[in-house]
Amino acid sequence: MTPRSFDDLVAEAESVSVAGWDFSWLDGRATEQRPSWGYQRSLGTRLAGATAALDIQTGGGEVLAGAGPLPPVMAATESWPPNVAKATALLHPLGAVVVADPDEPPLPFADGAFDLVTSRHPATVWWSEIARVLRPGGTYFAQHVGPASVFELVEYFLGPQPEEVRRKRHPDDESRDAEAAGLEIADLRAESLRKEFFDIGAVIYFLRKVIWMVPGFTVDGYRDRLRELDAKIRAEGPFVAHSTRFLIEARKPA
Repeated sequence: MTPRSFDDLVAEAESVSVAGWDFSWLDGRATEQRPSWGYQRSLGTRLAGATAALDIQTGGGEVLAGAGPLPPVMAATESWPPNVAKATALLHPLGAVVVADPDEPPLPFADGAFDLVTSRHPATVWWSEIARVLRPGGTYFAQHVGPASVFELVEYFLGPQPEEVRRKRHPDDESRDAEAAGLEIADLRAESLRKEFFDIGAVIYFLRKVIWMVPGFTVDGYRDRLRELDAKIRAEGPFVAHSTRFLIEARKPA
């Protein structure tokens, strides 16, 4: 089979929709190790024991929808309009209400409204708001993106990043901030996970979808670097990076 051209791969990756938080378009084009703790499975266990739960920054709702039966009261927030629409269509039939929210304080819920608050890969974490909407004895259970995640790719396009940028979202800092908001850390685990991109189309799709990796990314703006990376992948094999993830569980004292 004749290898597909750079221009063909670019055109395909530029045209595909990046709405939602489903990465199935990358099947066969990129791989990523999964954390050992199995977030979605663990989320399902916690939802099964909850009476009122909130999923913050739910994306397209895919993770929450796949976690199993939802509790009697289930709300989710999301800020990006295409994801709000997608999450609403997916989660409403399961009994969840989706609230459009700008991801800035305050959360649009009363004090002590939930016994469980969850999130997978939140872009921002407002610990004081999480603590406020949790009932006494309630739990925050989440998987966060850790520091310098996929920075091999970030620094390929942006160059070396300063230490304060590389340290952002460090689990030690997050746990300290959670405790400052009045929560108690019950579990904290971190892992570095291998990620491989097999063609330049996968790189473009990833950067279009995960927009904070290379802010303002466009193909035209980075065409020369993309062409160089395409040649590198063809000559040397997959581009390898490492994502960082941490599991955090924090409880509000009863």
